Formats: sequence, C-alpha cells, structure tokens
Amino acid sequence: MYLLWLSSYFTAEQHMRDYIKNIAGPDRFSAVSPVTDAFGGVTAAVISLPLALTFGAVSGIGPAAGVYGAIAVGFVAAVFGGTRTLISEPTGPMTVMMTAIVAQGVALDPERGVELAMAVVVLAGVFQILFGKLRLGRYITMMPYGVISGFMSGIGVLLILQQFPSVLGEGDLLNSAFGLGALAVLVFFPKQIRKYCPPQLLVLVLALMIAALLPDTSGLNTLGDVSIGLPRIRIPVPAWEHVGILLIDALLLGLLGSIDTLLTATIADNLTGTHHDSNRELVGQGMGNLASGLIGGLPGAGATMGTVVSIQTGARSPLAGIVRATMLFLAVASMGPILALIPTAVLAAIAVKVGLDILDWSFIGRAHRVSRSTTIIMYVVLALTVFIDLIVAVGVGIFVANIITIEQLSKTSRATSTAVGTTGDPVRLNPDERQLLDSANGRIMVLELNGPMIFGVAGAISREISAMTPEVRVLVLDLESVSYLDTTIALLLENLVHSAVANGTAVIAATPHAQVIRRLQKLPVFAASVRFVETRRDALGAASAEREEIPEA
Repeated sequence: MYLLWLSSYFTAEQHMRDYIKNIAGPDRFSAVSPVTDAFGGVTAAVISLPLALTFGAVSGIGPAAGVYGAIAVGFVAAVFGGTRTLISEPTGPMTVMMTAIVAQGVALDPERGVELAMAVVVLAGVFQILFGKLRLGRYITMMPYGVISGFMSGIGVLLILQQFPSVLGEGDLLNSAFGLGALAVLVFFPKQIRKYCPPQLLVLVLALMIAALLPDTSGLNTLGDVSIGLPRIRIPVPAWEHVGILLIDALLLGLLGSIDTLLTATIADNLTGTHHDSNRELVGQGMGNLASGLIGGLPGAGATMGTVVSIQTGARSPLAGIVRATMLFLAVASMGPILALIPTAVLAAIAVKVGLDILDWSFIGRAHRVSRSTTIIMYVVLALTVFIDLIVAVGVGIFVANIITIEQLSKTSRATSTAVGTTGDPVRLNPDERQLLDSANGRIMVLELNGPMIFGVAGAISREISAMTPEVRVLVLDLESVSYLDTTIALLLENLVHSAVANGTAVIAATPHAQVIRRLQKLPVFAASVRFVETRRDALGAASAEREEIPEA
C-alpha cells in the first residue's frame, strides 16, 4: 500500500510539473518542486500581507489597493517574467512615488484623482513592456552607484518623514503606545529569529491581541473595512490636458520599478546560481503593473525581502510566486473583519521600518572614504529627492555623474572584461603563463579587466564572474591594463572578493597602477584579504604556490 501511495504521489507530481511548464515555457519551470515551491510561496505570503496592507494605507488609496497590487503583480510577473524565483509586490520606493502621484492626481482633478493615478500605473506597465520588447533590460541598471544609493536613501527618508507622525499617534497617547511599541519590536527584533517569525506579522498579531484585551479602545484608530472580493476591471481614461504630466510620471514610475526589479533579480541569481532574462522580466513586470492598474491596485516590483525569504525556504521556480498570490487572496478574503481592527499606528511603524531598511547604510557610513565624487553625487541626489522632486533628483544625479565619467574617460580607452580557467583561452597568455594555469587543473581562475572600469561595464563583469566554479581555489584579478577604476566597479569587485573569501578562495590582484590600488585598499576586504602584485605573471606564480596549500573545496 505504501509503495502504491508513493507511486501515485510521484505520478501526480510529474503531471503537475508538465502542466506548469506549459504555462510559460519549460525553461523557467524546469526546476519545479511542488512541495518546496509551495512552502516558499506560503512563507512569502505571510511576509507580504502586512506590507501590502501598509503600503495600501500609506498610498492614500486604501489597504485594498495594496492587496490587489500584491496579488496582480505577483501572479502575472511570476507567470510571464524572466526570473525563476522573483517575488513581486508593492515596494517602499514604488509606494512613495505612488503617494506623490495620487496627491498630484487629486490636485489636478479632485473627483477623479485616484483614477488618474491608476492611469499612471497602467502607462508605467506599458512603458516596462516597451523596455523589454526593445531589449533595454541590460541598460536599465547602468546607473552610477551614487545615483541609485542617493535616490533609494532619499525615498527611505521620505517614507520615514511621512509616516513617523502617525507612529506618534498624532498626539493621542493610546495610538502612540501602539505605534512606538510596534516600532521598537521591529527595530530590535533578533535577526536570528527573523526567518522563522516575520516581525511584521508578529506586531500585527500582538497589536490585535492587546487591543482585544483593552477595556476601552474608543480612541484607537484602526484600519477599518478591508473586505477583498473579486475586483472590477476599470479602464482609466485621463483628460487630454493631463496626458503629458501623466506620461512623465508613468515613465519615471516604470523606470523605478525596472531598476528595483532587476537589482532584486540579480540578488536572486546570486542566491540560486541561475541567470535571469532581464528583457523578459521587464515584460512580465509591465504586464503585472498593467493588470494591477486596471483593477485599482498599487504598482509593484521585485521585492528583496520576499524573494530572499522564499528562496531560503526552498523556492526554485515561479510556482512559489503563483502560490503566494493565491494564498494572499484567500487569506485576505477570509480575514477581512479581523484585519479591520489593526491599529493604523502599527502600520505606520511598519512603513517607518521599511524606510529605515531602504536607506543605504552600508555605503552612507563609508562613502567619504571610498570616493569623494560618488559621495557628493549621493548626497545631492538624496537632498533633491527629499526636498525637490524625484525626477529632478535622478536627472541631476545622472548628469553630474556622466560629466565626471566623461572627464575621466577623456584620456583612456574602451573597457572590456574576460574570465578564463583551464577551458578556453580568451585571455592573451604567453606559454609560461599558460603552463602555470594548465597545471592548476581548474583550481585557478583569471578575471582580466581592460581599459577604464566605469559603471557601464558592471553587467559584463557580472557575467564573467559567474564563470567562477566551487572548484576554484585561487582567483587572480588581472588589472594590469586597468588605468581607472570607479566606485561602482570597486564595490562589485568587493562583493566578489567577499564571496570568494567566504568560500575559502584566495584572491591575488595584479596591478601596477597606484589609483587602482588606492581605490581598492580603501575597502576593508581588499586591505585584509587580497595580496597585490604588479604583473599577471607574478600573480599566477603566487597562485600556483598558494593553491598547493589550500585543500580541495
């Protein structure tokens, strides 16, 4: 009987795999595992619920809009996107921009302000589809690190400033106690427990329990009706005089969502060892945002927190995103009366914590030591984002960064990158160097960089980095021909070295250029863990000696 049950289980699982593969092609669903993918999707849904309610409330449209956005974008992008394990939903940056768009829509037309905002969401989805169809995915994230860091940090500051008064309860002691208490739990929650118990869900449950035990909650501001049924499709049609303004907002919203998504997709690739299709992902995200706008939902993008947690709990295919969207709808549809009792101050606390997490703390604290020009760009973009306008911030940041880059490139040549192991020979090796590399039997890898290393070649370097296998025991960074290294590439190499050191791989850098050495040695991992020599021949000689001392992986 047990063998019969086991045979039936595997037969049913294979039928499910075949059915899912037919939805969007066999490549993305080739790693489907119904049990682990479903578990990852359910876990992601647990995290998504409080954030969806929070972002919906923050946007000014209502919590239902956040839930509709989480369901629509999450489901459609999972089916039609280009990243196997990406979880998509409304995010902090997208919500902050959407809040401004809603306010602008109300100012343009008080009666149809929300409808105008939905038109922007639909148009943003259309722009993202166009980005993908025009194969612009590889260029979307080609922005200087200072611009991205300043923009994201500025959005974090905006979210904190907008929601902190609500955390304080607008002067009401009872609401303030709930808000500050929730914020304290979120900030000081032990990191070791986060993956087992999402703190956002915990504060919602605790708030509901405490509110139920209080003898008098008449002064407590709660979420109110969040009943979620099947949404109605509405086609927003803006007045002709508003089209120009809405197109500009939609372009920026689509661009922000694309950047947010592709950065998260890269994180997913690093965690799973896969490679996403950026153009297909943009089409999937665009379709998701278009669908969300038509049903009155918030725009979304790839969400780092949900993606990482889903992967850590076993997700390896888009089935996790499909399960997450389905579970989210079922949960909200059945728990509406309970969710209506959530204190709004608690949701504001969750939003403030999201704002704190968006801030680029890892770079802000050391920016002045890494690069003065990048630091200036970052703080200019941050200030413009907070005090002026999101569009102005990005435009000014990119303009200043390009001026600096052009100045640096005026005396240099084109940049390229190439990786080589014992298979193939794209790097120009002399016979002596080839013999040293061949004798390593795959335990030495050379990453050769040529020309000026600026932010525009980050994608090419990332693809070459993927060639490093677990068998590599020594990594040689050949920087002999690199005359200039900007902060974006330095930070990319820093992440590479961190991963290599964590895996027990030794790293040797070959460069005679003082600017490159100074830039890299400002980063602690290079100063502590990387050996610098002048030539690739010296590096290969040192690598051959060093790899003998390092055990097999």
